[in-house]
Amino acid sequence: MKNVAVIGGGPAGLAAAEVMAEAGVKVRVYEAKPSLGRKFLMAGKSGLNLTNAGDMAHVMAQYREAASWLAPAIEGFDNEAIVDWATGLGQDMFIGTTDRVFPRAMKASPLLRAWLARLEALGVERRTRWRWTGWSADKLHFETPDVPATESCDSVVLALGGASWARLGSDGAWAQILSDAGVTLAPFAPANAGLSVEWSEHMFRLLGQPLKGVAWRAGDHRSRGEAVLSRRGLEGGGIYSVSRGVREGATLYIDLLPDLSVDDVATRLARPRGKNSFANHLRKVLKLDPLRLALAQEWGRPWPEDSKAIARRLKKLAVRHDGLRPLDEAISTAGGVPASALDPNLMLRARPGVFCAGEMLDWEAPTGGYLLTACLATGRHAGRGAVEWLGRGAG
Repeated sequence: MKNVAVIGGGPAGLAAAEVMAEAGVKVRVYEAKPSLGRKFLMAGKSGLNLTNAGDMAHVMAQYREAASWLAPAIEGFDNEAIVDWATGLGQDMFIGTTDRVFPRAMKASPLLRAWLARLEALGVERRTRWRWTGWSADKLHFETPDVPATESCDSVVLALGGASWARLGSDGAWAQILSDAGVTLAPFAPANAGLSVEWSEHMFRLLGQPLKGVAWRAGDHRSRGEAVLSRRGLEGGGIYSVSRGVREGATLYIDLLPDLSVDDVATRLARPRGKNSFANHLRKVLKLDPLRLALAQEWGRPWPEDSKAIARRLKKLAVRHDGLRPLDEAISTAGGVPASALDPNLMLRARPGVFCAGEMLDWEAPTGGYLLTACLATGRHAGRGAVEWLGRGAG
């Protein structure tokens, strides 16, 4: 029986292990951390957004320039297939806002437990606290809790994650190993990242509050999502969705009144102010909640005299910030193994028999179910590729 090493115990690695074990391949999963799926579990703490129920044209558009080469993997295990798979693991699913799909339990832990039980029944073995350190010839080298170890296998699937959340296992340390093997990598960069903002003192009382009813724009990236003010800046889906535009140098704008036109806002502002302060006038005629009003004051002053000019500013308010939060704080990363380094089955051209999957590939997508969709799909695609490669007598 052929045997394959899966290095990385996140969703991409487990998806590869599952499809290979179902094909009759002996699989062993190696994970540097004490347990599998740690980032997967963390993602599920706020509700496990497993996929997105939008039509495939919409889903694929979220991957932008990577869509063409990711398409075979995602079409081979699309959003409907993911729902069927999760349902088969005993998870009742539902569609939430903006077509996001969640397990009814919301958490990742029930799904992960059922998944690991299925893999165990398929004969998949696990090695935890085994950190991959490289290879020589057909040998894989590991640091283990006891002594350094070497392992032999017929093929390898690498599913090592990106370079964010190092404490959960995604530290990008594998990049040097692949570089030494002749693979040219795309530099890592934060994706779905929060924003660093140096708040003035009058904003402190509002920290921790959710910012709703606004729209964001950075270049051609747009969002109507929420954000939360934190001591360090802005976090949340609304910001994550436009963080790529910020990373690429576009000015970030917030529309505090996305459901009103400039003319509507100007007409309301032109109403008599009476004895109200300007701030109270904004609050009353525009129905601004305290948080949006505070942001208007934070980033809008000094105010122009003309109502139309004020309206334009409120509708396109430049966000003053100090850039994205550091790479290790990002939800995910751009960069990694580019399509040019891979064949259509996600095998490294520089290292036959070695396949790559998940976030270590050079693609990015906004939150909303698209991240896990591509991780699961590329994991299964790489696993199928390894089975095909072994079936041709390679290795």
